[in-house]
Amino acid sequence: MPTEETIISEANTSKFVRVDLNGVHTQLHYNDTGGDAFAEVVVMLHGSGPGASGWANFNRNVEPFVAAGYRVILLDVPGWSKSDPIVCTGSRSDLNAAALLGLMDALGIEKAHLVGNSMGAHSSVAFALAHGNRVGKLVLMGGGTGGGPSLFAPMPTEGIKLIGALYRAPTIENLKRMMSVFVYDPSHLTDELFQARLDGMLQRQDHLKNFVESSTANPKQFPDIAHRLGEINSSALIVWGRDDRFVPLDTGLRLLAGLKDAQLHVFSQCGHWAQWEHAERFNRLVLDFLAHR
Repeated sequence: MPTEETIISEANTSKFVRVDLNGVHTQLHYNDTGGDAFAEVVVMLHGSGPGASGWANFNRNVEPFVAAGYRVILLDVPGWSKSDPIVCTGSRSDLNAAALLGLMDALGIEKAHLVGNSMGAHSSVAFALAHGNRVGKLVLMGGGTGGGPSLFAPMPTEGIKLIGALYRAPTIENLKRMMSVFVYDPSHLTDELFQARLDGMLQRQDHLKNFVESSTANPKQFPDIAHRLGEINSSALIVWGRDDRFVPLDTGLRLLAGLKDAQLHVFSQCGHWAQWEHAERFNRLVLDFLAHR
């Protein structure tokens, strides 16, 4: 029978570390499943929505990856969840990549596979460009190139507009409006999920304020690096929702065209949260990708 020590939960995997982030001592929160000292490491990087965290984004994915033998780490990047607040006036992608490097160095992790959702995909690409020898494989969902126009959707997209409105007015009504286009079928979203997300937002209003201040100081937090994708040597799995109303599917095609070694998987009836909406199929897909050349 599972004991409290063997059950994987947010609470019993929660840890903190201090890193030097561009000359500033910064506390980062992360969830670490530990495990075999020789296990390959998978780091999962969350998106930029208000109240986001590694656990909120990936709680449906942790246990299957651990069961497959991986050590799974969920990083809360600066400005989200329990990590220190920050105002970012430069590239958020590069800032998050620096935070990931600090975490890996502090934990003595030489190399890790990166699984990034939305902002996390941008961060993963930035890390691969700066520290390619520290990356195993890349899994990029709903982001990664950092910009560029879409041929099929007005920019900014309706989802990005709703995120901005929620940051400026963090109410349950604005949260439900944003989440209703976040996934393909919002009927699966529960009142408990809404409340947990709202509570997470309101507990850290400094993060909300700083995000707005950062976006005002530099509206291009995720610079377009499509012209540099060919520098990345890691194999990449690109995962997209056909019905993504935050980052259109043709953004994924830019990744596919630019990366040296990439494949694209598109889920139908799927929005911006593939790892949550199609968790079982997503887990099988990614585990197979990680296990085979």
